[in-house]
Amino acid sequence: MARTHVTTRLNGVRTDFLCEPRQSLLEVLRDEIGLTGTKEGCNNGNCGACAVQMNGRVVNSCCVLGVEAQDADITTIEGIAEGDQLHPLQQAFLEEAALQCGVCTPGFIVSARALLEKEPDADEQRIRFWLAGNLCRCTGYDKIVRAVQKASEQMQEAK
Repeated sequence: MARTHVTTRLNGVRTDFLCEPRQSLLEVLRDEIGLTGTKEGCNNGNCGACAVQMNGRVVNSCCVLGVEAQDADITTIEGIAEGDQLHPLQQAFLEEAALQCGVCTPGFIVSARALLEKEPDADEQRIRFWLAGNLCRCTGYDKIVRAVQKASEQMQEAK
């Protein structure tokens, strides 16, 4: 099958790749570009494990075609940290034991970061609502919500 050339901005860096028109953005990220932090959970848009930010919106990369990334600005879990410095959300997930097997963790962190960018002081109800599209089968949601709350507080104190 013919491959299509796509130019995008991935984690702040102009990136070019070739993909088949049928390939999902998830497949492109993992198999063509080698960014394996974005996880495949359900491959039908129901679990949120593959969540990335695309042009400022959280999308399930398994439901977006790679060719749709043309001229898009995409942030994956690999683009969240600042060099060797973990993002406050990543640090809070570690400190609050808000991860276990790790399949859902990248999607939760990408989604929570998008929330805190829009609503830095989101309350527990809003966090739970925002993360409702992300499923966790191991850790449970209380630890995840506590981690997001902790990161929110730390991010506000740092301003």
